[in-house]
Amino acid sequence: MEIDHTNSTGSRSRLFFLSFLGGLIGLIAGIVSFVLYNLIGLFTNLSFYHRYSFQFVSPQYNNIGILVILVPVIGGLIVGVMAKYGTSKIKGHGIPEAIEAVVINKSKISGKVAILKPLSAAIAIGTGGPFGAEGPIIQTGGAIGSLLGQFIPTTASERKILLACGAGAGMAATFSTPIAGVILAVELLLFEFKPRSFIPLVIATAVATAARFKLLGPGPMFHTGSLDFDIARNAVYFVVLGVLCGIGAIVFTKALYWTEDQFEKLPIDSLWWPAIGALGLGVIGFFIPRVFGVGYDTISDILNNNIALKILLLLMIFKSIALLVSLGSGTSGGLLAPMFMASAAMGGSFAVVVNHLIPTANLSPGAFALVAMGAVFGAAARSTFAFIVFSFEITRDYDAILPLMLVGVIASAIAISFLKNSIMTEKLARRGVHVFQEYDTDVLRLTPVRDVMDRNPAVVYAKDTVGNLADKIARNDPEYSSHKAYPVLDEQEGLIGIVTQGDLLKAIDKNKSDENVLNIAATKLVVTYADESVYDAVSKMLKNNIGRLPVVERQNPKKLIGYLGRANVISSRLKQIEEESVVEAHRSLTSWRSKREVPT
Repeated sequence: MEIDHTNSTGSRSRLFFLSFLGGLIGLIAGIVSFVLYNLIGLFTNLSFYHRYSFQFVSPQYNNIGILVILVPVIGGLIVGVMAKYGTSKIKGHGIPEAIEAVVINKSKISGKVAILKPLSAAIAIGTGGPFGAEGPIIQTGGAIGSLLGQFIPTTASERKILLACGAGAGMAATFSTPIAGVILAVELLLFEFKPRSFIPLVIATAVATAARFKLLGPGPMFHTGSLDFDIARNAVYFVVLGVLCGIGAIVFTKALYWTEDQFEKLPIDSLWWPAIGALGLGVIGFFIPRVFGVGYDTISDILNNNIALKILLLLMIFKSIALLVSLGSGTSGGLLAPMFMASAAMGGSFAVVVNHLIPTANLSPGAFALVAMGAVFGAAARSTFAFIVFSFEITRDYDAILPLMLVGVIASAIAISFLKNSIMTEKLARRGVHVFQEYDTDVLRLTPVRDVMDRNPAVVYAKDTVGNLADKIARNDPEYSSHKAYPVLDEQEGLIGIVTQGDLLKAIDKNKSDENVLNIAATKLVVTYADESVYDAVSKMLKNNIGRLPVVERQNPKKLIGYLGRANVISSRLKQIEEESVVEAHRSLTSWRSKREVPT
């Protein structure tokens, strides 16, 4: 008997290679972030100030009068042409497209996206688009990682890691938040937490952040003063804010896709849609100039309580409308920054209103703005953990942690209850691509073979005949009829082969009923061990295209101690289903109650 000792756990020898590539991708993402910022600055200066400069400025201080309405329209026309004749993948805020590449395209993104996405975003934002640079940088970083993985021979899983490295590095390079960049990539793109992906990802975000420090200066994107969170005194108000943030996430998600649906109904070519959305933006921006551009300066003003209540309410409403109209039209731009502005304005407004109604509350508008800023997007994207950490990294204030956690999870619970898909996955779900964002450890990895194997398998002996075994099966002998394969033993009870019902049928067709079973049995065996995980055993089955494995002792491979078939594998999964069953929980409760009852 020859035994195949194939190790299914796979080699980790490429970890250092992937880590090196992760660092390279992080460096490139940091440079791309710098280039995109400069392009946005250039197009903003050309469009609103008629000067040649790469300085990153806000469009709100322009003095071109009513012509400001037409500037976004021009940008919308250019983006529409790029989307129609370049690639439609530049539409939207970028993250769903990166998820789509992972889920259905083996993490392959075309080179066009890497070039046209940042360029189209720079044009859209530079002509007044109410977007952030983070979405395009995340998608572009992902495209760079994907292209590198296509140029260098890699597996689909390794390409996914490189794509996630680029996306996480893009997030880190944009906001100077390396930890949040790692978590966002894990939650939205990787769907796993393994050393093979985590180590390259951390290296990528660290290098990207270091590159940002060198090119754009150290420190976070938003600068805040001292914020008073005081969770012990303000807990009730934070709970109410959590409810409002959850509602805000629901309303914005539904409104965005409703707006997209209305554009889909327009009886004109999609090339013109971004221009139509930009016209609506231009009208809003004419009256409220702060809605133009990324608005990082406005977000900082909100966090530092430098904006009056009236302006906060206007920003909360009209920044959201401007974003919905623009992004819903299919133009190119990031979703994070504008949602941050609108939700921060909501949080700040809430604190100001409470202070007006209850003067003794003495809430900090900046603190409530910061907490709301992370909670709304975290709930809408179902990446609450990432944005709890994100908001903490912005302030570096440990006192912010508890309010961020409380408000974030309340908002997330409400959003999950009313939204079937997240703001990131709804677009994909409409295309028939369903993304499962929740993940846990595979029960097959946690279950040893010994827990599910058949300890008394039906066996045959080498000298048994084909006809004798066939008769046992034909008589519905329960020991034999319930199996599809049978280990073959020698006279010393040693395992020497395995014979399947398929082997028997072939032998009978060839009139070999009197032949010994060993002559038709497979003698090159793939085996498993009692202490091996069911996952590893199943991997052996799939790799060798077989449906069952003999279980043997490690020290004595001829000593048969069990049998693992498909039904045994299914039983391990069934055990998990039963453990998570609500019915089982009710049974446990009923049993507990019955034990407490005292007979009278």
